[in-house]
Amino acid sequence: MDSEKIPTSILAIDLGGTKILLGEVTPDGEVLNSKSYPSDTTTQAIALEHIIRAIHDYKETVPFIAKEQIAIGIGLVGRVDHERGVWLEIEPGKSHDTAVKQIIEQAFSLPCGIDNDVACATKSELTFGWGASSHNFLYLNVGTGIAAGFVVNKEYITGSHFNAGEIGHMVVAMDSDVLCGCGRKGCVERLASGLGLHERIIALQHDYYPTSLIIEEGKRVSADSIFEAAESGDELCVRVSEEAAQALASTIMNLVRVSDPDTIILGGGVTNNMYFLNRIKHYLNPRTMRFVTNGLVFPKHSPTESGLIGAALAGLEASKSKSQR
Repeated sequence: MDSEKIPTSILAIDLGGTKILLGEVTPDGEVLNSKSYPSDTTTQAIALEHIIRAIHDYKETVPFIAKEQIAIGIGLVGRVDHERGVWLEIEPGKSHDTAVKQIIEQAFSLPCGIDNDVACATKSELTFGWGASSHNFLYLNVGTGIAAGFVVNKEYITGSHFNAGEIGHMVVAMDSDVLCGCGRKGCVERLASGLGLHERIIALQHDYYPTSLIIEEGKRVSADSIFEAAESGDELCVRVSEEAAQALASTIMNLVRVSDPDTIILGGGVTNNMYFLNRIKHYLNPRTMRFVTNGLVFPKHSPTESGLIGAALAGLEASKSKSQR
């Protein structure tokens, strides 16, 4: 690509539980290049150190395509005060106000904007994806954890403490004995996220011996391998998959009743499996879902690009704010 034809770009960073994805993104949402790095989200300080090292490496090893980089945008897990640029909390019980915007701007001499990772993906869809045809949609991210982004009347809902959308802690199985880190039992995240599926397999494996599933000590059992075994009739995987599908269907229907979306966007890797998606749909009540006219859809961009594009939007906003001062 000719840098003369692409005058500006944003360096976007999407922090995940297992990797950091860096990419060069144009202001109109085109991902020009990207590179992946390992992440460590043990604490906010450790995660930020990994991000800074990754930025330095990217600048040294990946040639920029655009002529000028105007900002840095970062999508972070947990609670993020995007207005002040402060990372408040990586997860409940791990809270330490971290001035990410100030730290990054001092380190790299570029405006920096930050936001929650699911908020980034949702705003990416609002700006460059399903937002073109829907003013009221729900972005449901089912990956290592579970969270959601709400768009109501074209506005993203943040909440009073930057905590809206933490629907992984919605109780959907009232008789469940599965304890969640939030202190309650039967939360959807503990039953249907990538990590939750693995934990259910480990907890129930001795009740359903033998199983066709390969379970290795110290390694997470992948969601796709669970669904593949369930489709083949493995009793352990059928139980775990059906519990997860019921939990997600209940979550979706509860959220439909709250915000009345016409579109539900399924992000994250877990719901990309067609067997599992069909099991979720099996438990959806048509009467409850009748106003979701666009149904369950996938993002317009790939899940990896959605996070990067949304992070770039946070950086672009920071750049605009600085130029207006």
